[in-house]
Amino acid sequence: MIFGKLLPREGNFFELFNQHANHIVEAVHAFAELVKNYNDPLLREKHNQAVDAAESAADGVNREVNRLLHMTFITPIDREQIHTLINTMDDVADLLQDAAETMALYDVRRMTDEIVRLTDLCVKCCERLKAAVALLHDIGKAPTAAAALKTCEEIDRLESDADRVLRAAMSKLFREEPDVREVIKLKAIYELLETVTDKCEDVAKLIEGVILENS
Repeated sequence: MIFGKLLPREGNFFELFNQHANHIVEAVHAFAELVKNYNDPLLREKHNQAVDAAESAADGVNREVNRLLHMTFITPIDREQIHTLINTMDDVADLLQDAAETMALYDVRRMTDEIVRLTDLCVKCCERLKAAVALLHDIGKAPTAAAALKTCEEIDRLESDADRVLRAAMSKLFREEPDVREVIKLKAIYELLETVTDKCEDVAKLIEGVILENS
């Protein structure tokens, strides 16, 4: 067992999860500012760059977690749970960047009420995700586990709200938008934003699984 003694027994995984969640929240707030200031090209570019920077920082944390997994002999929770959790969290940051890039690549000219509503739900989901992740280090305690599960339930409700907004947005889009190009553009944005909330729900389900296995 000399090999095991040479490897760290505990990686700083919970702190890295928190760092990644912080970058997700940075990305979603930058995206919300992008939507809010979309008519100003300079501010639009500024907030687009902020989304990119937050996503890049999140990628760095993801790489560090995966590097640490290879170096750590005993992990605080199951190795596969750590790997899946950080990669699913990284999907959230990636999707926010994808949504910002798609707006630029498709030359979207205007923000709709539906984009604003879906963005608001993305912000709330990401903030709840951050709150749930922050509780992971202490889920062995019943009150903390209960608080984390409640937060996960809130994410689930927000995802359901986003799903309803998406269905209504698609119905309105196909009924009222005469320009096929605009239909294609807006459909892509709506779906990306709803998928952000889907991925947040996926993270919530993973956290629920960690709690059930470790409480």
